[in-house]
This record gives sequence, structure tokens and C-alpha cells, in this order.
Amino acid sequence: MTTPPRIALIHALKHSIAPIEASFAKAWPEARLMNLLDDSLSADLARDGVLNDAMTERFLALGDYAAATEANGILFTCSAFGPCIEAVARAHAPMPVLKPNEAMIARAVTMGKRIGLLSTFPPTLVSMPPEFPVSVQVVPKLAEGALAALDRGDRATHDRLIVKASKDLRDCDVIALAQFSIASTAQLVGEATGRPVVTTPDSAVEKLMALLEAKA
Repeated sequence: MTTPPRIALIHALKHSIAPIEASFAKAWPEARLMNLLDDSLSADLARDGVLNDAMTERFLALGDYAAATEANGILFTCSAFGPCIEAVARAHAPMPVLKPNEAMIARAVTMGKRIGLLSTFPPTLVSMPPEFPVSVQVVPKLAEGALAALDRGDRATHDRLIVKASKDLRDCDVIALAQFSIASTAQLVGEATGRPVVTTPDSAVEKLMALLEAKA
């Protein structure tokens, strides 16, 4: 029997772990998961406001560690660090190294030309829009205070603030939830806006599974 692949999940927010593990449990339970968490990454980015060379080196170190464990693929769950993740992908090609949002973006652009991008982490709304093709219009929206509420353990307030913010995106064709940590609000956002909603975890698992099956 072939050994199931080992997937390294690398997180900058502790809130991302449960959503991606749930997506794997649903779509690919055979995969062997390992979690690497460094929540100082998000804290330092929020403080500095830019992705610098030092941050890229930290990501490369995480990628090297994951590869040394004989991981077959790496999935980053932190959507604000696109250029850093691209550096890891170049360093470890041809092993699949995925940004958390690339599969979701590919799906969203098939659903309309005006895409609402909803986030609770301000740097995500800086780094992520350039990852969309120029053929679509991205409308960024921050759910202010939602991440702080989640950090306090107040999920009800977190969800309420996301739903409130999403109502400003009702004129979009589709709403993309930018982070793994807010994927669980998809149904609430859909009901509040009447718009289709796409999330990152399920899309990412599907793409990673397809890439590794193609390599097998």
C-alpha cells in the first residue's frame, strides 16, 4: 500500500489551523498533516506594514524545515505573505508549494468580473489584490475589529462584524473570503448579501490533492 502523502501546513495565525484541518478531514482524510505555527509572523507584519527581505528569509527557513521532514507538499495558510511564499515555491520546486488563496482566486474569476474581497487582517488587502488577473475588479473590504474579537475568543462578535462588513459588497458578482480563519462565515455572508461566496480552505485542498495525484 502506498504511504499517504505528508502535507506541511504553515500558519501565521492560530485561527487558521482548525478550518484547514476540517477541509482535509472532509476532502482528503488520508493525507498526513503536520502543523507549523509562528504567529509572530502576522504580528510583525502588522507592526512593520511591509514584506521585507528578513520576512522572506523566515519563510524560507520554514520551508526548509518542512522539506527536511520529507513533506510531499507545503500549504501556507497565511494570505498576506504572497511574495514570501513564492520564494519558498521557487526554492523547493518541483514540490507543490501553495499560497492559501491561489485556488480560490482561480475559482472566483470564473464567477464574475467584480469580486468582493473580505478580510479581517489589513495587510491581506494590500498583498492579495495584485494576485487577481487584471481582467477583474477587486473590491477590498476590511471587517474592522473582527480579528481582535476572535483573538479574545468572542466568535459571535467576530462573525457579526464580518456579516456587517460584507453588506458593503452586495453589488459584487461574488465575494471571496480572504482568510482561512473566516471560512466558517461563508453561509452567513451568503445569506446577508445574496451573493455567491468562495472560501480558501476547500479550494486549496482540492488543488493540492490534484497536484500530488498528478505526480504519483
